[in-house]
Amino acid sequence: MKFIVHTDGGARGNPGPAAIGVVIEEVDASKTQVLARFGKRIGNATNNVAEYTAVIAALNAVIAALSAGKQEVGESPDIEFFLDSTLVVNQLNGLFKIKDPTLRQLNTAIRILEQEVGGVTHYTAVPREQNRRADFLVNQALDT
Repeated sequence: MKFIVHTDGGARGNPGPAAIGVVIEEVDASKTQVLARFGKRIGNATNNVAEYTAVIAALNAVIAALSAGKQEVGESPDIEFFLDSTLVVNQLNGLFKIKDPTLRQLNTAIRILEQEVGGVTHYTAVPREQNRRADFLVNQALDT
């Protein structure tokens, strides 16, 4: 089982009112279908906290889908994340140190969720143009 996940987080002001956007697609041999698509406000936060929070929300949604019987017995999921935050991707991939204590806590929460999901999780940085759907959901949540 494979999941393609696009996440984004943003804050108007830094920190300021913040929101996340998540699009999760399930991919199998015959089709790709949207499993979840949502945006929501998360209160006041920095851009980086919003980016991390979006990854956490997406992992929780994947866990919920797997718990609902979407995964076949013995199958480990492959999850490919696409974010437009190079900093967060490099921190999640272990390439950059995490000095901020809040981001370190969020990173630890993600590692725990990755263990719960099992399988392999990949993080890739993409230009904002390739992350439009998640970015749209962030802005839509902030505008309402």
